[in-house]
Amino acid sequence: MTNTQYGSTAKDFTSFEFRRIYLGYDYNISEKFSTQLVLAYEGSTFTSDGYRSFYIKAANIRWKNIFHNADLVIGQMSTPTFATTSEPVWGYRSLEKTIMDMRKIGGSNDVGISLQGKLNDKGDFGYNLMIGNGSGAKPEADKFKKFYGDVYVKLMDQKILLDVGADNEWSQASPYQKSKTTYKAFLAYQGKNFTMGLEAFQQVQKNSTIFTEAAPSTVKDTVNAVASGISIFARGTLSNKLAWVLRYDYYNPDSKFNKDNVYAASYPGVNAESFILAGLDFAPVKNVHLIPNVWYDMYNNRYSATNNLSSKSNDLAFRLTVHYIFR
Repeated sequence: MTNTQYGSTAKDFTSFEFRRIYLGYDYNISEKFSTQLVLAYEGSTFTSDGYRSFYIKAANIRWKNIFHNADLVIGQMSTPTFATTSEPVWGYRSLEKTIMDMRKIGGSNDVGISLQGKLNDKGDFGYNLMIGNGSGAKPEADKFKKFYGDVYVKLMDQKILLDVGADNEWSQASPYQKSKTTYKAFLAYQGKNFTMGLEAFQQVQKNSTIFTEAAPSTVKDTVNAVASGISIFARGTLSNKLAWVLRYDYYNPDSKFNKDNVYAASYPGVNAESFILAGLDFAPVKNVHLIPNVWYDMYNNRYSATNNLSSKSNDLAFRLTVHYIFR
């Protein structure tokens, strides 16, 4: 049970595929107001007859300097979960999402209202406070809203970035409360020829699933799950046309997993996963990248005695990624 890109792909399968396509436009209405529109295909949006389709990734208006060093943004926008912090530093969304995006811990965009500001003119300290639907690019389906908070500090002439944040969303109030509360931290060093980052998160999923206690008990109850993960990456340049990238993730979908309990069929916390990515980035000209890379995800099945599946398995893909930008 995994939601990674190749988790449901048959062994020895090969394909030419679009992993992500963005089509967007930014427009300055005046000195005080700007707008953004982005359409996206991200490998999983299709029409009813199987054709690729675009969806609205961003559609917002920004009121610049509504007060000193603060912007008010209304509409569909990037959330502070990772899209405005760790993802730009990671820099290789063409190869893989950041860990929180990859593991569906939070969304990259949402519809709502956000206050984004800097505490000094240089931007060494800043914040992002947002209220959104919590449904991403999809229409709202309940009365609850998602609350986001994020603060950052940049040190050593902005070479070091420290970012911390949290968000909370309810999905059900009765007959019992269901909610998700996420905490995240990101630390990075960005130099001229070398960048390194460390990202970690924990998400408390209140009353996320139903389980039956170990035999001989027949007591059924809801139980919290606590998902957590850590990602370490580094990238650097070897020449003006050649660069490299390495990344390792560890993801635990539920640190409270108990192999003696019987969980509902929809329970996602069976497999702890380790992910490795390595690639070489060749850029023959600016904004054109040819990136041979290896994508590997290993599963540690903690329920093998019950589900009779292998305790260790993996997905391995060899890829040539072509990434280009046109403006």
